[in-house]
Amino acid sequence: MQLILASKSPRRQELLTLMGVDFKVVLKDVDESYPQNLSPAEVAVFIAEKKARAFDEKIEENAIVLTADTIVCVDGLILGKPEGEEHAFEMLSLLSGRKHEVITGVALLQNQKIHSFYEISEVYFKSLEAADIRKYIEDCKPFDKAGAYGIQEWPGLVAIERINGSYTNVVGLPTHRVYQELQKLK
Repeated sequence: MQLILASKSPRRQELLTLMGVDFKVVLKDVDESYPQNLSPAEVAVFIAEKKARAFDEKIEENAIVLTADTIVCVDGLILGKPEGEEHAFEMLSLLSGRKHEVITGVALLQNQKIHSFYEISEVYFKSLEAADIRKYIEDCKPFDKAGAYGIQEWPGLVAIERINGSYTNVVGLPTHRVYQELQKLK
């Protein structure tokens, strides 16, 4: 089985490597817009499937394309990737002292059929000081991360009080579930 990871995320690549999975990275540009009437979980799956469909006719038989999309959601509001420092500050301020959900939609494309699923993890942040948020944004530039933070960075070390669900889902790929689903496709 040849696995193609359609993601430029170094975190997803590292997780698959740590899992001992052989894969190659192939990238395609995909518009990540979505219909506004979808639930947050439906949005994550919709975008993951959209990314997979970009490969529909272009992969070898029995190869599997893995795509994913991770979103952060608080009170039904989807927080994507921040557009700049102030947007990142607004997002992290909104998450401060609250619970939010991290939802990763995953699509596996094999023989022109898509198998998709999602995982939800609840993340509880302690209250954050504005100066600490600004320093994190300045030091780590979290503009490529949904919700403006990476759990493997400062927020994960000092701001997250607890997680209900998969840690690796919050990183960007629910590895336990991906492994189970790949085993079914062998």
